[in-house]
Amino acid sequence: MNGVAGPSRPVPGLSAFLTAYPQYGGTACLDGVRAEDYDYLDSGGHVYLDYAGSGLPAQWQLRAGIDPPGRHAPPATAAVCPMSPASSRLVDRTRERVLAHFGASPDEYTVIFTGSATGACRMVGEAYPFRAGTRFVQLVDNHNAVNGIREFARAQGAAIETVGLAEADLRGDDDAMHAALRSPASRFGMLRRRSGETRGLLAYPAQSNFTGVRHPLGWIEAAHAHGYDVLLDAAAHVPTDPLDLSRIKPDFMPVSWAKFFGYPTALGCLVARREALARLERPWFSTRDRSSGAIGDWFQLTSDDAAARNGAAGYRSIPDIEVGLYRLGQIGADTIRTRVRCLTGWLLDRLTSARHSGGAPLVRVYGPADLTDRGGTVAFSFLDEGGLVVDERLVARDAAAHGITLRTGCFANPGAAESAFAAIQAKDRSLAFRPYPDFAEDHLDGLAAPSGGAVRVSIGPATDLADIARFLEFGFATYLDPTRAARKPVR
Repeated sequence: MNGVAGPSRPVPGLSAFLTAYPQYGGTACLDGVRAEDYDYLDSGGHVYLDYAGSGLPAQWQLRAGIDPPGRHAPPATAAVCPMSPASSRLVDRTRERVLAHFGASPDEYTVIFTGSATGACRMVGEAYPFRAGTRFVQLVDNHNAVNGIREFARAQGAAIETVGLAEADLRGDDDAMHAALRSPASRFGMLRRRSGETRGLLAYPAQSNFTGVRHPLGWIEAAHAHGYDVLLDAAAHVPTDPLDLSRIKPDFMPVSWAKFFGYPTALGCLVARREALARLERPWFSTRDRSSGAIGDWFQLTSDDAAARNGAAGYRSIPDIEVGLYRLGQIGADTIRTRVRCLTGWLLDRLTSARHSGGAPLVRVYGPADLTDRGGTVAFSFLDEGGLVVDERLVARDAAAHGITLRTGCFANPGAAESAFAAIQAKDRSLAFRPYPDFAEDHLDGLAAPSGGAVRVSIGPATDLADIARFLEFGFATYLDPTRAARKPVR
């Protein structure tokens, strides 16, 4: 039993959990990883449940013990520098490791390192050949980093179509998506595809950063059949469950390494199909391009994927990605996937079964309340015994006072938030949101505005059962009656 939960971390309800999720026992190696690489959590009595916001740096990263020759020299510098070839080799080797992690052939895909996943989205948006007659199809569940692409499309005269979510569990509307891809006539789109042109770009997340919903990867093939390129936002999905690009074929896939490892904090990448990358029309030139200089009027872009690699984003930190992926490979993707799935299932089971003394539910979950096609991100609101939503800002302060890190708000995903709250209010016209009565912040006292966000708990490779137990104990003790009457304000 201690081999599962950790000898110094007693867990209430461990037996019931292992009965419900016996696969958890096969992930015990992650307890060793937690003890070795993330012991600062336990020594500080901290529970971290915001992996959808950022991963956590391991001790080996904090010690900065990796310092290979060439790390501190910029790659491919024009100056004579003995370390530059070594630096370039480190970057190229990391690029190869990233492709291998996603099962992507280097003949078909390349990796462009950027400052963030947002930077990768912008790179596509500003260079994509939008024009009158093309379309930008987006899912309402997109992160704002992807939503921003529509402004490039709008500026170039492209049509914009937004596909909504089903009310029941906030999954992408499959029928509406296929209808959007078919319109206008698919034959026209296929003819354009054969001639090397596209009808436009479809952009959607593999996993919602709001609800944890995993949207159909089959949309990629459907979009290609109708003449579209596809940007698949993988930032929320791949840190705990890698995608296999030998099976699915997105044209552009933004990734955030901060969500993998927590460090480096300002490094992402774009995994791009070479064929699609060649269609981009970059409206600026930079380091490796040729130009007539500061007062000239001509420039020539470097060909192939090198055209998008101008600059050297985070080149000193790029080698850490290779080492991090190697360590993930030692643990195994299946092990991480299983642990995240078991802990997510238990969290959902306990939250959705919790009831106030009068029988009213303690929480309202936004998105799937089970493990069907979902990841380790759970968004919800605490409810009082009358069914009113506890202000998420109070929950954030309460959690912080108990040493728990979670996220509240709309998580830079306004479309999913609007869909979630609109669906609820449509079902219950009497629904009202209000701050919890004991909330003592002067600047929030007497707020007339309703609560506009949710509580988000997200699980990662370093999460263990004791973390979930601590959070549940906090939630039940703080928001289940009759403890409310004895509760003290947070200050």
